[in-house]
Amino acid sequence: MNGLYLDNAATSFPKAPGVAEAVAGFLTNIGCNINRGLYTSSFEAANIVYETRELLCSLFNFPKPENVIFTKNITESLNVILKGLLKPGDHVIVSSMEHNAVMRPLASLAEKGVELSTVLCNHKGELPTGNLGLQIKSNTKAVVMTHASNVSGTILPLEEVGQLCREHNLFFIVDCAQTAGFLTVDFLALNADALAFTGHKGLLGPQGIGGFYLNDKLASLIEPLIEGGTGSASESVLQPSYMPDRFEAGTLNLPGIYGLNASLKYLNTEGIPSIREKELSLVQRFIEHVQTLPGIQLLGPDQKQDRTGIASLNFLKHDNAEVSYQLFKEFGIMTRCGLHCAPAAHRTLGTFPQGTIRFSFSHFNSLQDVDYVIDSLRKSF
Repeated sequence: MNGLYLDNAATSFPKAPGVAEAVAGFLTNIGCNINRGLYTSSFEAANIVYETRELLCSLFNFPKPENVIFTKNITESLNVILKGLLKPGDHVIVSSMEHNAVMRPLASLAEKGVELSTVLCNHKGELPTGNLGLQIKSNTKAVVMTHASNVSGTILPLEEVGQLCREHNLFFIVDCAQTAGFLTVDFLALNADALAFTGHKGLLGPQGIGGFYLNDKLASLIEPLIEGGTGSASESVLQPSYMPDRFEAGTLNLPGIYGLNASLKYLNTEGIPSIREKELSLVQRFIEHVQTLPGIQLLGPDQKQDRTGIASLNFLKHDNAEVSYQLFKEFGIMTRCGLHCAPAAHRTLGTFPQGTIRFSFSHFNSLQDVDYVIDSLRKSF
């Protein structure tokens, strides 16, 4: 890919070293299914799948590999969890910074009788946890919340939210699309019941592979969204009740799992704290310089430790879409412009309907990349 890629919050590029080779290696040398064949390559593939579940458990401090479920992305994961758990008459609470991967399934469920409440964040996207307790009612069943905003990069205080959920016996469902691979995400410390992830962003894996974790209590309550062949209990027309087969009907994306396996091993080698330190140094340098430029509104928190490697800008004297296009046309800088599939967040931040230009960094970027972007902005805007 020619040019400077700064759209890592949408999908990471480049991927981790070894990912492409792992995907190609499966397609070239393995190519079979798992749980169906009594031959060596099928057993080898099954071992890689289980090893990948174990790697994910290690990454997120989750105790049961069999409760790691693979899907094609975090959107599917959230749909499975939300539509399988919530019933008419239930009440669910979200923040005002949620992505449409949460809001659209909940809007659909609201039409069927599920009640939805929103805890308002401030203009920097920060969540006042005291306001969350005011929303809890007798029929509240769950809290669903992003770990960090894909618009402003604001990190939400989910450990506090999880503790509140435990005190009120509520299910806590975490969307870590923007933090997996960037922050240390501890399932147990968050007091989470479910955690949804995607492989193609901070985990540096291929597109088309994601998943979720469920504790045993929640796993027993969620009805599968998709049912079908699993290679197990084939004598029955009913979906198996045990994990992971309960939620893994049909053929898994094995090439994607092989790629994710390679990226998780890379993350283990590099270390999440090291990756976070690098990305924060990049976004902090960007913020320090961009704040000296006139006519630009910077979104998100003031302290770098409270944000991810995202910086969203609103150009007050120019059309954001034109600026984004010019950055690519004149300088080869690739950004994301618009509402980022999170209109609720933009309403909270005061940038609806125009949206923002989002610059999202990777630890593969350099300080020279940041300086090039700032120089390009000075020359043009």
